[in-house]
Amino acid sequence: MHDISFEVRAGESVGLVGPNGAGKTTLFNCVCGQLRHDEGEILFLGEALEGTPTFKRARLGIGRTYQKVEVFTDMSVRDHLMVAERSRRGEGRLWKDLLNMSRVTEDETASVEATMELVGISSLADTSVNALGLGHCRLVELARALAAEPKILLADEPSSGLDVRETAEVGAVLRTVQRERGTAILLVEHDLSMVGEVVDRTVVMDLGSMLAEGTFDEVMANSEVRHAYLGQMGAAS
Repeated sequence: MHDISFEVRAGESVGLVGPNGAGKTTLFNCVCGQLRHDEGEILFLGEALEGTPTFKRARLGIGRTYQKVEVFTDMSVRDHLMVAERSRRGEGRLWKDLLNMSRVTEDETASVEATMELVGISSLADTSVNALGLGHCRLVELARALAAEPKILLADEPSSGLDVRETAEVGAVLRTVQRERGTAILLVEHDLSMVGEVVDRTVVMDLGSMLAEGTFDEVMANSEVRHAYLGQMGAAS
């Protein structure tokens, strides 16, 4: 990546779009610490993230979901969120959990219940994830990221593999999270109709560089964007 610079303000929803290979997921990996950038700097809450390990970035308030659903199939929905809740609190109970010596507190339970309610999966709390379809698994992964109470959520193609109804559900959850929790959102998504519904502002990448920035309608009307992005996506627009 090169020549790319933009910000996501507190409580703002920003779409990051572009053709395959534009560098969107690479940028996510740099922000979250899975990759190290060669030049420039990444700032979070005014502080440079250089040298900060991935787990500390998460505790600072950077949450993420992935293109490929990452869930533990042998755990219930509630347990997924409890893992994230305890990780957020960082109170060192993992060894006790492994020995079945740790008790769930009322605060932990209340926090997990609130997150499930926010995402709309309370009815699935005791269901094993291996019994869920892809759409519900996407919501579980989203809820797990939100259980850590991130200040910004990096959502990497959350509608991938979903049908129209499921995509609308995910989009509605993202809007609710932004509105009710004030969570900033950086959304990578190929479903442009979803991007247009969810984001306040859109950044377009191509070949590792920033091509355009503005409202969704403004960037979609940009001739360079249409050539680089829409021209390759065809009917996806």
